[in-house]
This record gives sequence, structure tokens and C-alpha cells, in this order.
Amino acid sequence: MTLWEALGLGVVQGATEFLPVSSSGHLVIGQTLLGLQIPGIGFEIALHLATLLSVVVVYHKRILGLAVGIALERRRDDFLYVGFILIATIPVGVLGFFFGDAVASIFDHPHVVGFALLVTGALLFSTRWALRRPCSPGLRARTALIIGLAQVVALIPGISRSGATVVTALWLGVAPIEAAAFSFLMSLPAIAGAGFLQFPDLGQSVAALSAGPVIVASTAATLTGILAIRSFIAMLRNRAFPAFAWYCWGVGLLFLAWLSLS
Repeated sequence: MTLWEALGLGVVQGATEFLPVSSSGHLVIGQTLLGLQIPGIGFEIALHLATLLSVVVVYHKRILGLAVGIALERRRDDFLYVGFILIATIPVGVLGFFFGDAVASIFDHPHVVGFALLVTGALLFSTRWALRRPCSPGLRARTALIIGLAQVVALIPGISRSGATVVTALWLGVAPIEAAAFSFLMSLPAIAGAGFLQFPDLGQSVAALSAGPVIVASTAATLTGILAIRSFIAMLRNRAFPAFAWYCWGVGLLFLAWLSLS
């Protein structure tokens, strides 16, 4: 992998991790089109850890507020909120721990990405109606668990994690901006946990590629991710989510067509 290829994949990861178009799916598409054969999923994990930093940068005030509220002020609402994040993380943590190898094997089947992008498009298109629903007063444990189950489905490359979780939250009556915040904040333990479980594979990938491309890709992913989060929030506020459905449908169909002809 050249530095330019690493830069391109990093930008793709940073943009698509937070925009509802599936970062893992775009990475598979990018690697397939470039003819890259990267062993394991360590490279993907490195880029996901880089985008974790993007969430910390954008939501640093809220993260700090939660930390202070729990450690110093003992605020009940902050304990509950962090508890909801942990509840939402349990499903993906259990699946990743017991079936991590099976999930990783899906990345070796690019056709899955094309079909999954079509599903993501359908989810995003449904926000035309979900955004009209009345908002509930706040999160509940049941709501958090269902959003967490949506995150499990997003382990399939081509299913957008941010798209699946935010759309699910909207259908459950969570306010749009709060749905985005919860989706991004709940990604922190999920991504960190995946990085911990895949740390040996991450080291092997860095060794196979050399540190240069991994550093370039990770830096690009972090910076692009910050811009993508802010764009995501703005588009959600402006109810522009259904537009992403057409993009996912187009990319999914084009990729499936390309695979059938190659």
C-alpha cells in the first residue's frame, strides 16, 4: 500500500464512519477496486480507533461533563446516561467476543457489501416518516438496548452503524440531535472494545504494511471524521437524511454490477 492509497482509505473511513453510508462497506469497496489484499482486519481496526478520537474531539465537553457529574457531583442523570451507553454496548460486545472470527470472515465476501448498502438505503429512506414522530421525554433502558441491537446488525459491512442506530433511535421517539449524540458516544466503548480484542491482528497488519501508511491513514481518518460528525449533525437537523438513501442505493448497485462484470 502506498502512502497515497493509505491517505485515500483514511479519508474514506473518516467520512463514511459518521455519515450514514457504512465505513466498513466503503473500505471493502476501496480495497477491492484498488486490488489491495490486506491480511486480517487490523487495518480497519486501526482506522476505527482513529475515528474514535474524532468523537472525543467533537463531544469533549459532553464527555467531560459526564465524567465530572459521575466522579465529583454524583449526578443521577449522568449515571443513568452512562448506564444506557453500557446497556447499548452489551449486544455488540457479546457478539464480538464469541463470534469475532465469523464477523471478520464477512469482509472476505465483497458481494455482501453491495446488498447491505441497499438495506442501509432503505433504512435511511424510512426517516422521511421517522422524523415526523413525536419525541419522547428521554432515553430508557429498553430504548438503549434496542439501539444496541441495531449496532449489532451494523457489524455487517455495508450496514451503516451510525445510520442503523440513529434511524432506530428516531423510530423509538428519540430527538434527532440526541439520537446522533447517543449513537456517537455509544461507539466509544464498542470501538475501543473491538480494538482491544483485535489488538494482535492490529500489530500484524502494521508490521505487514509498515507504520507509515497506517499513520497517514489514521491521521486522515481522524481529521475527516471531525468534519463528518459536524456535517452529520447539520444534515440531521435539516432533515436531509433521506438523500443518503439514494447514494447508498447507487453505490450498492454499481458495486454489484462491477463485481458481476469483473
